Amino acid sequence: MVNEPLKGLRVVDFGQYIAAPGAGQNLADLGADVIKVEPPTGDQARGIGHFGAAMVRANNRGKRSIAVDLRAPAGQEIVRDLIAGADVLLHNFRHGVSERLGLGPDALLGRHPRLVYGFVTGFGTRGPSAYRVGLDIAAQAEFAVMDLTGPADGDPQRVGFTVADVLAAQALTSGVLAALVRRGVTGRGGVVETSLMEAVVHAQAATWAEYELSGSAPRRRGNGQALAAPAADLVRTRDGGAVVVSAYTPQKFAALCRAIGRPELADDPRFASNPARVAHRHDLLAVLHATLGRLDRSEALDLLRAANIVCGAVRRFDEVVDDPDVRASGLIAGCGDGGTAPTTPFSLDGHRPATTPPAPEVGEHTHAVLAELGRTQAQIAALAATGTVTGPVPHRKETATT
Repeated sequence: MVNEPLKGLRVVDFGQYIAAPGAGQNLADLGADVIKVEPPTGDQARGIGHFGAAMVRANNRGKRSIAVDLRAPAGQEIVRDLIAGADVLLHNFRHGVSERLGLGPDALLGRHPRLVYGFVTGFGTRGPSAYRVGLDIAAQAEFAVMDLTGPADGDPQRVGFTVADVLAAQALTSGVLAALVRRGVTGRGGVVETSLMEAVVHAQAATWAEYELSGSAPRRRGNGQALAAPAADLVRTRDGGAVVVSAYTPQKFAALCRAIGRPELADDPRFASNPARVAHRHDLLAVLHATLGRLDRSEALDLLRAANIVCGAVRRFDEVVDDPDVRASGLIAGCGDGGTAPTTPFSLDGHRPATTPPAPEVGEHTHAVLAELGRTQAQIAALAATGTVTGPVPHRKETATT
C-alpha cells in the first residue's frame, strides 16, 4: 500500500463475528499489524458455513492469526506478552468476560498506560441490559431499525445487511483513532467503548430530531420520506425496473415537472408546496407513474439526470459489483485468495490498497508470532502438544529463519 498511516502499530484483536473484527480490519487496511487471537477452534463465525465464511473473509483480511487457549495459564502468559508490545487491543467479549480472563481495562491499563483499549458490546455496560447477549438483529429490532423498515401495511423488516454490526465497527474504529491521536499528544492511552445500541441510535440522529420536533413517533412507511415529497419515492418503469426520485425543494420540483412534460403541476394547489405534496403524495405518485412509468429504467434515468434531479436506479447486487463508478473509485482491491474485497471507504492522498492479503486460516501465524515473542521451537512444540496453541507446523527452512 502506498499510504500506511498506521504502519508500525500493533493491534491485538480478540474479536469474533463482525463488530470488533471489522474495526480491526479497518486498522489493518491502514497499515497496522493486526494479530487475531482465536480460540483453538477458531472464530465462532468459522463454524457456520458460507454465512460465517463471508464474515471471516470480509473482516480479517491481512491479519495474522494465532490460536491460543485463554483458559490455560500458558495461554494467558502468551496473551500478556502480546499485549505488552501492543498499541491497541480490541474485543467484543460479553460484558464481564474480559475481567474473568484477566483482560479487563483497569488491569491492563494499570500495567500498560499507553494502550488503547477498545471494545464493543450489545447494549452498553451501564444499563439493565449490560449482561445480555447482543447480536445485530437484536439491535435492529430493539432500537427501531426494523420498525421503521418495510411497507406501512406489512411486517417490520431487517435491513438487508448487518447494519448494526457495521456501524459499531465504524464507531469503534473512530474512537480508537481518536484515542491514538490523543496518545500522540499526552502519551496516555485509554478506554474506547461502544455498543450495537449506541451505533444504531446515533445513526438515527435525524429521526430522533424528527420525533422531538413533531411530537409523534415516526412510522414505517416503505419508500418515501414522511415530511417531504417527492423524496425517496419509488417509480416502477416499463421494463420491470424501478427508479427512486427526490425533488422536494421548489426549484427541483419545478425542474421535475418540466422534465416530465407537466410544468403546470408546479402551480397546482395540491403540489405547490412541500406540505401540500406530502398531503397529496398519492396523487403525485400517480402522475410520476403515468409519466416516468412509460419509460424504460435507463430512459427515465437519462431524463431525470439531464434535469439534475436526484435519482437512482434500484439495482441488484450483481449490478453493483460491476458498476463502473465503484470500479473507478479504487475501492475494490484484489485479494490474495483470488477474489476481491472493498477496502477503506476513503482514499488518502489519492491512494488506497490495490491488493490485500486474504483472511488467515485458524492459527496460521501461531508459530511465527510465538517466535517473535521469544519462544523457542522446543517451547512452541510443547505448547502445541498440550493444546495450548494450535496452528500449522512451519517448514524446516521457515523454522530456521524465525
